[in-house]
Amino acid sequence: MIGYASVGTNDIARAHEFYDALLDTIGAKRIMEMPDDRGFTLYGSSFNQPSLAVTRPYDGNPATVGNGNMVAIPLKERAQVDAFHAKALALGGTCEGAPGLRSPEGPQAFYGAYFRDLDGNKFCAFRVGG
Repeated sequence: MIGYASVGTNDIARAHEFYDALLDTIGAKRIMEMPDDRGFTLYGSSFNQPSLAVTRPYDGNPATVGNGNMVAIPLKERAQVDAFHAKALALGGTCEGAPGLRSPEGPQAFYGAYFRDLDGNKFCAFRVGG
């Protein structure tokens, strides 16, 4: 249903350092870069899977975060959620909720961790199930 989500940045070089290192931990890399002054960069594992774009805003105004906006990244294991969150914080991101179970155990158990990137964009790394 979703092809890609975009987050804004005011410093594309700094964003590249953050996302290159963070997304590499889950097998994603730069799969498209536009040769424009916005620095539109698409990260993913292939063009057939959902991906994440990082860019300066099209209108030329400063990038700002949206209240209530968040990008959620599904992972295969709870340990990956823990590691992904820890990596984001090690790269300078800020914690918005430590890794942990957010619902009762069971087939629909929601295990998540929340953080903000260097520009304040909010993310959730999560695993549903045991």
